[in-house]
Amino acid sequence: MTLPPLRIALAGLGTVGGGVARLLAGQERLLALRAGRPLQLVAVSARDRRKDRGFPLDSVAWFDDPVALATAPGIDVVVELIGGSEGPARRLVEAALAAGRPVISANKALIAHHGASLGRLAHEGGATLAYEAAVAGGIPIIKMLREGLVGNEVKRIYGILNGTCNYILTTMRESGREFAEVLAEAQKLGYAEADPAFDVDGIDAAHKLAILAALAFGCEVDLGHVHVEGIRHVGAQDIAYAEELGLRVKLIGLAQLIDGALEQRVGPCLVPLEAPIATVEGVFNAVVAEGDFVGTVMAEGRGAGAGPTASAVAADLVDLARGRALPPFALSAAQLRRLPARSLEARRGAYYLRLMVVDRPGVIADVAASLRDEDISMESMIQRGRAPGEVVSVVMTTHDTTEAAMRRALARIAALKAVVAEPRPIRIESF
Repeated sequence: MTLPPLRIALAGLGTVGGGVARLLAGQERLLALRAGRPLQLVAVSARDRRKDRGFPLDSVAWFDDPVALATAPGIDVVVELIGGSEGPARRLVEAALAAGRPVISANKALIAHHGASLGRLAHEGGATLAYEAAVAGGIPIIKMLREGLVGNEVKRIYGILNGTCNYILTTMRESGREFAEVLAEAQKLGYAEADPAFDVDGIDAAHKLAILAALAFGCEVDLGHVHVEGIRHVGAQDIAYAEELGLRVKLIGLAQLIDGALEQRVGPCLVPLEAPIATVEGVFNAVVAEGDFVGTVMAEGRGAGAGPTASAVAADLVDLARGRALPPFALSAAQLRRLPARSLEARRGAYYLRLMVVDRPGVIADVAASLRDEDISMESMIQRGRAPGEVVSVVMTTHDTTEAAMRRALARIAALKAVVAEPRPIRIESF
């Protein structure tokens, strides 16, 4: 028996939307074979219908109002690629789910901010909400967590979740240049937006981490308790010193369940050079999941762009065409837990610390005393040469301590007269 086509409405024809339209046309035969039925684009919505997008749209219906797609006749699934956590994207998705119409989205901000309520809407409306493309582009990490690792209790999940930051840190290391210069280059190359805050301040990675944590630990998405730091304060010195210490700077998103509380944080970390994630370079993303039966699994690939993201959307479309559907977060909305948040101050681990100090006798002793008073043990120290009376950099690493103790020690160190700039700590992770 020949099944009828899956009729697709596409909201948003930007970089990703255009990629999806081109993929549906260019892979028409392959997709039909794998889906068991044709995948047919029948309707679109975008801001300007007169714009030449490089592919024909003559045979599809045009909607000026994307929300109208939610209940328009002759449509089997809505693909939302508008972006943003509010506005027409949210109204469209909510209306479609309430009407029982399946939704596929690449909108990480929407899922991170409203995942719990959207999951309940999908359950109540008997609709599918799929979002493989929302996290890590072409890496099938949602499927890995929701399907491939169902026989495991996930102990920890972490990764490089933003290609822009990874490109900047990689280029800083390879060239020895500072953040601002490399960021400007990334903007010229199209790897960073004109306003890069969403990427370099860790917000994009936080959205993705909150989604991954919900899937990994069977809980509601809790973006509000993700501790977020960006990479603006990471200097070329830090990257060079890290390499000397056998470490590499990466922007890491990490979530783990400890004593029943969920720790979620995004920030620059130092990882051992021998850790597989240390070798992930440029615009690539990687996600590592640690399960009790499977052990450690790492998936790596391009985390953004028209092609990888369109590939992830196509995977969700084929699942839908085949009738394969799971709850958005693997469990039903009623089964998702509300986990208490674990304070970052409880984090225990080692730290890297860079200080700018006036080179004079007793400075290191004063710094060591500040650490000693918080029961923090120094593991190593680097100071290059002597420059009496001048400002020099001093780098040290510590043995394991708590975040709370390190913060108190940093306050003591910052108050020392010989310390002329804010101390720069970076957490060290033993991946």
